[in-house]
Amino acid sequence: MIVIAGPCVIEDRDTVFQVAEVVAELQRRFPQHTFIFKASFDKANRSSIKSYRGPGLEKGLEILAEVKERFGLPLTTDIHESWQAEPVGEVVDVVQIPAFLCRQTDLLIAAAKTGKTVNVKKGQFMAPWDMKNVVEKLKESSAKEVWLTERGTTFGYNNLVVDFRSLPVMREFADRVIFDATHSVQRPGGLGRASGGDREFVPYLSRAAVAVGVDGLFFETHPDPEKALSDGPNMVPLKEFPELIGKLLKLRECVDGLEGEREDKENR
Repeated sequence: MIVIAGPCVIEDRDTVFQVAEVVAELQRRFPQHTFIFKASFDKANRSSIKSYRGPGLEKGLEILAEVKERFGLPLTTDIHESWQAEPVGEVVDVVQIPAFLCRQTDLLIAAAKTGKTVNVKKGQFMAPWDMKNVVEKLKESSAKEVWLTERGTTFGYNNLVVDFRSLPVMREFADRVIFDATHSVQRPGGLGRASGGDREFVPYLSRAAVAVGVDGLFFETHPDPEKALSDGPNMVPLKEFPELIGKLLKLRECVDGLEGEREDKENR
């Protein structure tokens, strides 16, 4: 299982390191799984022009590089413009493409040329089978590996729903499929100048994704979500995160066991 986790945006070093320490401890507890630290240096699609966006590329990459050196965690962050791909690729292990930009050909090509794994968030406006074209763009551009992340589909105003059929559908053509448990409970623009969210549903949706069968899970977590500068309403409180991960990885073991039993019966 891959677990991608971190705060939505880089707020300051202390917050980033506090979250990274918890993620690193989970990696030590569960060495058979891969934990990847995530935080954004810029949130270019905030609802309001007055919203906090982040420290910017140079300062953000500096802090992310410190996370890797201090905690030994692989990294991911998102890019919004093609020129950002090269400097980001020098620091992170997985280049992430935001959902709203998942069809931007030049951005995808630039990400592929970094030689790093590229994780594309499925647009809220995209059918899962249409993401095959996104994968083809990346593969044709020599991407090392392509991951697709399900993060819900637009359903009316300020709401998202998850169609879990998308996980096996996208698994047919992506190298790995990730489920974004926190953005899937988001209410885009639901607070007028900011997005709302229903974090109480994160455990339910993440358990469902593991049961369906998924290669990884994506979470945003924060020491105090109510004071977070971005996406607070849908983030998991950091103090609750380890227990949630422990339960999900136990569920994964059960699912793997059932799959193993089924395969044994088919081979008899």
